[in-house]
Amino acid sequence: MTRIHTYSQPVDADIVDAFCSLQKGFTDQFVYYDKQSVCRYLGLGRCIALSGMEGAEYELEGPVSQPPVFFSFNRFDAENPKPTDELFEAFPRLRLMLPEVVLIENERGRMLQVNSLSAVYPGRIARFARQAAAAQARVRESIPFTLEADSREEWRREVASALSAIRGGRVGKVVLSRRQRLSAAHPFSSKDLLVNLIDGSARGTVIMYRYADVFFCGCTPELLVRKRGQLVQSMCLAGTCPASEDAAESKRLAEELMADEKNRAEHEHVVHFMREVLGRICHDVDIPKTPQILPLRHVQHLHTPVSAKVLEGVELPEIVGDLHPTPAVAGTPVGEAKMIIRQIEGYNRGFFAGACGYIDGDGDGAFSVGLRTGVFDGEGGWVYAGCGIVEGSDADDEFDEIDMKLKTILSAFGE
Repeated sequence: MTRIHTYSQPVDADIVDAFCSLQKGFTDQFVYYDKQSVCRYLGLGRCIALSGMEGAEYELEGPVSQPPVFFSFNRFDAENPKPTDELFEAFPRLRLMLPEVVLIENERGRMLQVNSLSAVYPGRIARFARQAAAAQARVRESIPFTLEADSREEWRREVASALSAIRGGRVGKVVLSRRQRLSAAHPFSSKDLLVNLIDGSARGTVIMYRYADVFFCGCTPELLVRKRGQLVQSMCLAGTCPASEDAAESKRLAEELMADEKNRAEHEHVVHFMREVLGRICHDVDIPKTPQILPLRHVQHLHTPVSAKVLEGVELPEIVGDLHPTPAVAGTPVGEAKMIIRQIEGYNRGFFAGACGYIDGDGDGAFSVGLRTGVFDGEGGWVYAGCGIVEGSDADDEFDEIDMKLKTILSAFGE
């Protein structure tokens, strides 16, 4: 049994500024930062890594009773035999990671948390608190870059393969992705991209996992699951159209999206899956029959909010395992769609479209799907985005849709 000592106290500082000030001393870094609500956790260092919550006990110290916060970054298809790119390959295969220091902003306020395997040294807490309070305001920096173009012809062949599988009755939907290599004009840091995503116009939840000199990050619109006690929240997110700077044009495009049979069918695959999964492990499942529009900076999505009450004894890791991957990132049926993705895509997705989030010592937490993301080493890297292929999909339209989605992660380099 692992015993963890967790000391938490209020902090009077902007937690992102404090993170930027403290981060130089830590190679492991973790971020789950919801830009729309106060659900923000930024971790530094690694106190311990665990395979599951059942092997840990914790003792709370300090003026605030805040359970320890563990981070978890999971691959889209951990069993895929294809190798990931050289950057994803550098990350260890760990399940739950407890940082040494966590900066927290939630409904209870802003906090500094320090974790240790022995009683937390008071001088350490005081030093981190001083550094957080003295943090300078962060500064955004633009990083010029170039993208290595991928092949539209190859994409057309891949979409044709997916449509063949759909017409053959193997699947109803397959989600394919593209990746492009990015090269920066000068070196950059994980902090640079983090600040640009948090302070930029991208909407959603900013996620980041840095291990030594490689880091995975992005701003995802898709919540996989949030758990608070018995209450579970999720979303169905599938079906896309462009967004426009002109409000009237955006409204017109959104109305067309709502009326489009192909996009509504794609969305319904996710709704059906969510009803089926949550119906087994929850009660009072509420999934509206008609989707809404989720407006983002570059695109708009069909969006159906989901809420339920989890059955006694069902824990957050189990819910994550049951829901991920959804038809929104794999296809349907999910298992067969994953096999087709392995056959068609020439690479392993790594953390892209994986379940990324946090869980606290009480079993509450949130996970998002790692969309609009990339993996980098400070000089370049890979950026990823995908789209759902159903009967009626046009390869060139889907290629252009992915280009729109890539604008979110590319905004990390400046807008």
